Amino acid sequence: MHVENWIHLCVDMQRMFADHTPWHVPWMAEVSPQIIELSSRFPERTIFTRFVPPASADAMPGMWKTYYEKWDVMTSKHLPSELVDIVPSLRKLIPPARVFDKRTYSPWIDGRLKAALSGDNVGSVVISGGETDVCVLAAALGAVDLGYRVILLKDAVCSSADQTHDASLELLGDRFSVQVQIMETERWLSEAGQSEYGSRRR
Repeated sequence: MHVENWIHLCVDMQRMFADHTPWHVPWMAEVSPQIIELSSRFPERTIFTRFVPPASADAMPGMWKTYYEKWDVMTSKHLPSELVDIVPSLRKLIPPARVFDKRTYSPWIDGRLKAALSGDNVGSVVISGGETDVCVLAAALGAVDLGYRVILLKDAVCSSADQTHDASLELLGDRFSVQVQIMETERWLSEAGQSEYGSRRR
């Protein structure tokens, strides 16, 4: 398997999901070791996304306004700013790891991420983070639409809802099997490490 020209897209590993907020994702602690291992080994290939809430519901269009009327406690006028940041165990990798902020589930909407990857001739996107059935799913489908090969690390993604986490992995692995490959982090690290060694020898 050709694994050069890839990036690791780590989705929303933020304190507001790791800490005990209304958006707490308990399984984040379970997948963190795999994410830390991959990010630490390849920080220069890692991009962290951050889901950044608005100051208030009125700052958002359409149904996003309705969404934040429900989750007013998670708008930035109430949420401490430090909770929006990447968890400390990963934050220390920036730089060389990069951060892309987003207001939507998908990181691809405004075009900045795609533009950044175009300059690096990236062909594959390796995805970790949370939540499997929301932002990870949106990131994966957006990458598929843009023509990337997607590698989803099933032991490095998490959700607060087990049933839809499992369903999302089944959906991506079944209906999108030509464009999405699902594998364990250890296997990817082995294949990526072999590729890095080979490229250094050439």
